[in-house]
Amino acid sequence: MTVGDAVDLNVAIIGGGLAGNLLARQLRRSAPELSVGVFEKSTERSFKVGEATVEIQASYLIRRQGLTQYLYESHLPKNGLRYFFDDCDRSLQIHRMGEMGTDGLPLHPSFQLDRARFEADLLDMNRRDGVRVREGVQVTGIELGAGGEPHRFRVRGGSGGTTTSHSCRWLVDASGRAGLVAGIADLRVREEIHRVGSVWGRFENVADIDEAGTEEWRAAVRHTSRRLSTSHFWYPGYWIWMIPLRGGLISMGVTGKRVAQKKGLRTPEGFRAFLDEHRAIRDLLADAKMVDVSSYSQIAYGTRRFFHPDRWGLTGEAATSLDPFYSPGGDFIALENDFLVDLIRRDFAGEDRAALAEQCDLYDRFMKFRHEATLLLFRNLYDCMGSMELARVKWDFDIGCYYNLWVHSYMRDEHLNPSWLRRQLRLEELVLQSLRNFSDLFQQCEAALRTRGEYFRENEGCFYHGLNHIDFVEEVGQPRTRKEVFRRQAKIFNSVRNQLLSILDRESGECHEELPLTTFLLDRPLA
Repeated sequence: MTVGDAVDLNVAIIGGGLAGNLLARQLRRSAPELSVGVFEKSTERSFKVGEATVEIQASYLIRRQGLTQYLYESHLPKNGLRYFFDDCDRSLQIHRMGEMGTDGLPLHPSFQLDRARFEADLLDMNRRDGVRVREGVQVTGIELGAGGEPHRFRVRGGSGGTTTSHSCRWLVDASGRAGLVAGIADLRVREEIHRVGSVWGRFENVADIDEAGTEEWRAAVRHTSRRLSTSHFWYPGYWIWMIPLRGGLISMGVTGKRVAQKKGLRTPEGFRAFLDEHRAIRDLLADAKMVDVSSYSQIAYGTRRFFHPDRWGLTGEAATSLDPFYSPGGDFIALENDFLVDLIRRDFAGEDRAALAEQCDLYDRFMKFRHEATLLLFRNLYDCMGSMELARVKWDFDIGCYYNLWVHSYMRDEHLNPSWLRRQLRLEELVLQSLRNFSDLFQQCEAALRTRGEYFRENEGCFYHGLNHIDFVEEVGQPRTRKEVFRRQAKIFNSVRNQLLSILDRESGECHEELPLTTFLLDRPLA
């Protein structure tokens, strides 16, 4: 083994997966004068979960990355989110299951990604665009510089088995769950409440869901492609996903408390046996063959720091992991990379250290806020998922808030406006309290349905159009005043509260008064 000469970089990115590759490409597109290096330990791109994009990540891939044509040609368009509900014995055929979804392609585009192909293609794009890409190498000896000093690290491996020394002004950890910088700086925060795991695999020769069921069932959604949706099969305490990939493979996995608790379920035999316990899934997999399988015993964790004034940062799962249910990982990559690119450009434009540190802290606080707000959608709420009656209200709440607050602001690039971020952070505890209030109310409803023996009451033969109460989709991303956003949020909160109160007390038939938005933000019961 030989030792190579030192290499100086403006930005070094440890990890050539999705987050690191997208950051490198974004830097080359917005600051082509900077030298950027990507260091990836693997030489082959492998199957990974996180194939489904949602609106924020899709907007990022289209607007920041300029990948519209590539995505439509090399991957699959996504026909929104779709949910199926079973009876207590998990015995319903798919056309008899309760269903929530749409009957046409969504207004805002999203995609189903073949992660292995996407990451390989991004590496090639970056290499051709001048990024110094090194594959099959191991990064060691990371020394984080302090007080303006450069960061230093060694890279071992690659052709010739050399070890090279590197220094950089900015160091970004995109090493995934390995979290190299998180380990050095003691950043990883254990998630104590939301303890769920996941097991997944790819299958070939899965039956086409668009050919399943009856003609009446297919016509009920105007023959829109259910197969192109990210389909979820909801059960108390867990859910099963089904995502199509270009080339005919299907990604299928399960996430829930049982996966975290039972190691046998995370074996190929245990996984397939578990899937076969569900009639509709078993029918779809009757002639299917499992290609591979992988798992996590625990998904969620946090970080003490996303970005540091000493010019380093984390992106993707090197920073945090949440819950795959609404595919938030790609959204977080979009935000983290936008913030990192802005910080890096500010630094190289000569912004003084104090101002850069202030901006860094602002972005860091906002990402922690987003992390906590997202986890509150899932903590202690997995047992609600198997009831269609309750899940459709949860959908109205979660997606209503997502479109009105998060998607709208991202499409308007408001997250890059310091004044907007400060206003958001002044509301942080109020927003989190409103999420806690609704979490409590959902749990009350779940307990009431079980006590009355009505948990599965609407799970058979019902169809719910996912946009029934999301009637402002065309407004998302268009100019709106803060007053209009708050008015819409009050409408969402009141609609969801009224639906939940009707579940709690079916007999009263009471029409509940509209509450002002401020009432939902206080530490007080909503029922």
